[in-house]
Amino acid sequence: MMSSITSSNETLVSHQTFVLIGIPGMQEKNSWVAFPLFVLYALTLLGNITILYVIKIDPSLHEPMYFFLSMLACSDLGLSISTMPTMLQVYWFDSGEITLNGCISQMFFIHALQAIESGILVAMAFDRLVAIRDPLRYRSLLPNSVIAKIGIAILSRGSCVCFPFPFLIKRLPFCRSNVLSHSYCLHQDAMKLACADTRVNIIYGLIIVMCTVMLDVLIILVSYILILKTVLSIASRKECLKALNTCVAHISAILIFYIPMIGISVAHRYGKHLSPIVHMLMANIFVAVPPLLNPIVYSVKTQQIRQRICNILQLKKRYSAQKTHFFASYGYYPYTFPTLTDTLSVPAAEDFIEELSAIQSLLKDHLDFAKEAYKRSADTHRQPGTEIKLVDKV
Repeated sequence: MMSSITSSNETLVSHQTFVLIGIPGMQEKNSWVAFPLFVLYALTLLGNITILYVIKIDPSLHEPMYFFLSMLACSDLGLSISTMPTMLQVYWFDSGEITLNGCISQMFFIHALQAIESGILVAMAFDRLVAIRDPLRYRSLLPNSVIAKIGIAILSRGSCVCFPFPFLIKRLPFCRSNVLSHSYCLHQDAMKLACADTRVNIIYGLIIVMCTVMLDVLIILVSYILILKTVLSIASRKECLKALNTCVAHISAILIFYIPMIGISVAHRYGKHLSPIVHMLMANIFVAVPPLLNPIVYSVKTQQIRQRICNILQLKKRYSAQKTHFFASYGYYPYTFPTLTDTLSVPAAEDFIEELSAIQSLLKDHLDFAKEAYKRSADTHRQPGTEIKLVDKV
């Protein structure tokens, strides 16, 4: 009797580590994925940091739409930082072991950041609705204080709904296999390895999906129905297309985010017959593609962001050439003297004059851009003056 109890207790010993895997059944080819994954990680960091930098340095981009875009870039950075190190560790160094506490922590951040990003997309849909339906009151309806409260509410919701996940996983014994299906930890993936009743985890996960993803999708859908109703009431076809064009980047971000999320959820629930490689690809797309594509989409489809990035690149090019304003005006530096010649036609001189004209034209473009930016910033804070009549005392 005692021996049977002892053997039973030994079989119920819970694993304290998990093993993450790369390409199922072909671990020797993990290195093929490592370098492309590293490049993707670097581009993701570069793209999102560039978006944050451009919005920070340009006062004309301190508008609700770009504040929400900054929040989206921060959530994308958080998701990449939470997942990419373990993925690179698996694919590059073939080291997939992770502790139970480390797995639970990563799981919490992945699910919380996904819920936060979903909330940000809802806020961006509301921003587009206000901008199109009531453009004259757009800035007064969404002041910085309201945007800050929305951001805190999104962060609080994402953190609170995912807070029970670590405790729900921690209570489960893992006495079966400790090999996970992906190169990072997910709640639904770890839950399948438990050798206990997981109905509480399943029910809570379903409630979270209904209260976050499904509710957010419904709100976004209603917002765009109202946007379409407003846009179709505009008489001018040009203005109608212009209004819709401001939503293209946001619609792209919605599709980029929700399609992989729905795909991996369906694969976990109904795709048991699919090849493990399909699960691996969908899992990598789920966490790697949205943070990479979001800054690209907004840089390409948002004219203001695109112009600012181009201007920064042109300024860096100008500064790297070390062209001062004195040189642009006179064609030489003050500590040197131009070489004079009696020759009337010198091809090198003509080329030099063309180069000087191009520099002056570039400087003029930058001055015009600076004047436009300062004017927009001043107009944003300008209050209408008091009308003074002839008989008024001043």
